[in-house]
Amino acid sequence: MTQLPDDEITTGLESLPGWERSGDEIAKEYRLDNFRDSVAFVVRLSYEAEAANHHPDLDIRWNRVLVRLSTHSEGGITAKDLDLAAVIEGLSAGR
Repeated sequence: MTQLPDDEITTGLESLPGWERSGDEIAKEYRLDNFRDSVAFVVRLSYEAEAANHHPDLDIRWNRVLVRLSTHSEGGITAKDLDLAAVIEGLSAGR
C-alpha cells in the first residue's frame, strides 16, 4: 500500500462528510449524546478497525470522539485510511 497523491486524497474526502485532512492524516470529530454513547461508538469502531487490521488514533471525551487515520507504516494517507473512514461513517449513521 502506498501513499495517495494529494488529488486522490481530496477526491476521496469529498464523499466523506466532515472528514478533513490534517497533514499526513485525515480526521473527524463525532459528537454523541453522552459518554456512554461515545464509548459504545468506539467499541463498534474497534471491531471494524481490527477486522481491517488498521488502527485509528482515538481521543474520547464526554460526548465527543476524535478519530484520526494515517497509515503509519507508509508515512501518510493511503486508500486504507479512506476505506476505514467510509466504514466509520456507516457506523455513525446507525447510531
